[in-house]
Amino acid sequence: MKITLLTGKTFDISAEVGMDIKVIRSDKSGKLILRIDSKERIPVLSIPRFCSQRRAVKFVNENMDWILKSLANLPEIKKFSDGETISLFGKNVIISHRPQDKGGVWLENNLLCVSGEAEFIHRRVRDYIRRRAGDEFYVRSKKLAEKIGCRLNGVVIKDTKSRWGSCSSLNNINYSWRIALAPDFVIDYLLAHEVSHLKHHDHSAAFWECVAELCPEWSRGNSWLRRNGKSLYAYL
Repeated sequence: MKITLLTGKTFDISAEVGMDIKVIRSDKSGKLILRIDSKERIPVLSIPRFCSQRRAVKFVNENMDWILKSLANLPEIKKFSDGETISLFGKNVIISHRPQDKGGVWLENNLLCVSGEAEFIHRRVRDYIRRRAGDEFYVRSKKLAEKIGCRLNGVVIKDTKSRWGSCSSLNNINYSWRIALAPDFVIDYLLAHEVSHLKHHDHSAAFWECVAELCPEWSRGNSWLRRNGKSLYAYL
């Protein structure tokens, strides 16, 4: 894998470190930063404006134990499948494949029915969850925003790799679609967290007081995410 520096030079460190590494050039960072892309399941190295090949290789090799451990701890990739029970907005539903039916994906009591060929089950369920999440999270976030006297412009559902949500200066909130798979008390916490950023753009004491006002059990949701959050990223 070649790295193109802002100076115009290129070099290849994959062979030297013994694995593929996704490299991102950063004008803002003054140091090298490593993280794991849970979706592509590879290490990502952010390099500053000026970085030599020797420095990049040395940094990766020095952190190889961390890289290998982090990759080994990634959850097994999962696909939505017929007969699987999933949590959807806090309620358990069973995926039921209906190959002869038409209508895409729909809820029928505690069944999440999916029409069409079996090979499309995962994609159709994922797309359905994303659509539903847009409506569900907007309604719930708007109610929370009204409680603290803030205006919510809109909600966007994204396929984020490392963040559960974010709040912009334009009063828009982004959420990961995978939040819909978490228990309801976790969803309550995540929504309260991002809505509180409409009022407090930091993580000050006032911010956490706001989170607690909107979600008294916020610490329970936060703890669940720390322990189990990575399991949600098993669904790509």
